[in-house]
Amino acid sequence: MPASDPIRFRLAIERLSSFNDNHYAVWVVESPYPGGYVHHDRIWTEDIQQLWHTWLQYFALRGLPDVPHVPASYVPPFVSEAGADDSGDTTPRGYTSRLMQTLGVRLWQWLFDGPIQSSLNQSLGIAIGQDVPLQFCLDIRDPQLIAIPWEMMQPQPGQQAFSLRESVRFSRTTSEVEPLAALDLDRALKVLLVLGQSEASAADASATQRLQLESEAAMLKSILQGEVTSSLRHRSVAAPCQVDVLLEPSPADLIKALERGNYNIFFYGGHGVPAPDGGLLFLKEKSPLNGTELAQVLTRCRVKLAVFNTCWGAQPDQQQSQTIPRSSLAEVLLHHGVPAVIAMRDSIADNEALTFIQVFSQALAEQEPVDRAMALARQQLLTLYKFNQPAWTLPVLYMHPDFDGRLLAAPDIDITRLPGDSPGPRQLAAIRAVDDPQLVWPIYGGLMRVGRLPDNDLVIPEPWVSSKHAEIFCRQGFASPGSTTVETTYYLRDYSRYGTLCQAHEGWKHVHRQEIVLQPGAQLRFGSTHGRLLEFVVEGNSA
Repeated sequence: MPASDPIRFRLAIERLSSFNDNHYAVWVVESPYPGGYVHHDRIWTEDIQQLWHTWLQYFALRGLPDVPHVPASYVPPFVSEAGADDSGDTTPRGYTSRLMQTLGVRLWQWLFDGPIQSSLNQSLGIAIGQDVPLQFCLDIRDPQLIAIPWEMMQPQPGQQAFSLRESVRFSRTTSEVEPLAALDLDRALKVLLVLGQSEASAADASATQRLQLESEAAMLKSILQGEVTSSLRHRSVAAPCQVDVLLEPSPADLIKALERGNYNIFFYGGHGVPAPDGGLLFLKEKSPLNGTELAQVLTRCRVKLAVFNTCWGAQPDQQQSQTIPRSSLAEVLLHHGVPAVIAMRDSIADNEALTFIQVFSQALAEQEPVDRAMALARQQLLTLYKFNQPAWTLPVLYMHPDFDGRLLAAPDIDITRLPGDSPGPRQLAAIRAVDDPQLVWPIYGGLMRVGRLPDNDLVIPEPWVSSKHAEIFCRQGFASPGSTTVETTYYLRDYSRYGTLCQAHEGWKHVHRQEIVLQPGAQLRFGSTHGRLLEFVVEGNSA
């Protein structure tokens, strides 16, 4: 096993007997050491069931099993820490935080009891010893337990939830799936963004609703492409991201786009409801698509990750208060061979969804695995929308047991070197942020394309920067006539609408649709004096 690969630990939960609804078996399906394959029987007690029902009364839109579906637009008056909700009803201060914490601790105690706890501790120890994360997969085989927010489990009050830990990558999985076909790692993210019919547009298909849908698509596209980024940057260089948009397509249009686009990520936002065959997605009026139908084209087109911002995509359907096994959208897609699926356990507010998408997509572009990107986005939801609110528990990640979570290949570490392969110091060319010297964009292969679009080597999401703004490139030649010494000179060629400002020893110069020599130490602003101040550097690096 390569040193960078995570340690795998997979745990399954299944009802033992139909004659005893509360009797469950918990066992380790995958362990990093032979003695870790243990099992333990557990009773789902009345007090933990009551705690779960209390939690549902405060936080669930769908409610208890016998409560019918409610519109996604309904937002309950969540109890604040101040102790009163919008209706004026009072609750002891901090009650919802204690409820969240108590359920998290009780779920941990129920699941990690006896030999299961020992096996987990041993596996965590092995992962720490090898300095790699523990990839923890939870396989819930009883449909009655799927709706429970296992992501909020925590060992003790005050400790971090298990799904938020730096050393753990938490996901759910499902059993009896076909082996996953070999997957090649990509160099860039390619996303098909599909916005289907919202509940509002279902009732009013007016031009105003269409404009709102187009505005939402433009905003989501800018977030996914990294034009709007969070401060949670972990790597200075992000992979390019291309986003194509479909607004309220027919099923035929959606299939055609997937077959032609070679996408690795499918993103859906719109109206959806639970149904026996993986739920229903309402692409446009009178054109629903169920999860089983969608799974066929996603697997055929080798989409690696499907993300759904729709109601209850991670919950199975119910009939006569009974949960239908393997009926959730996430489970159906996984069973058909989609490597990873993210869906919502309940309805999520627009601002919460945008926060999640922003941090999650940025982490993916920075070559983070899907499960690690999920943890980073969940941490941000908890920070912004508070521990005592359900936002951070809503996104649920399902991963195929054979999928390691990686979408992108590691970037090439080689960068432009000035001539001279002899031993000794070598020179490296790059663009560096003046206000953050640690933020460096190496110049690969002697050419850097600069612009606002994601297919550029240096992406600058500023409004005055053109889509394809400029190029920085090098030419080699002899130092002087008759000389045998090869010299490399860097140039900046501007293609933009507003030009590029370049400062060297003679002061600032406005470069517009022309080419200039770029000296080491030259400072640059692309498009405007308000642009970020960057510097062209040629640095020595010990061989």
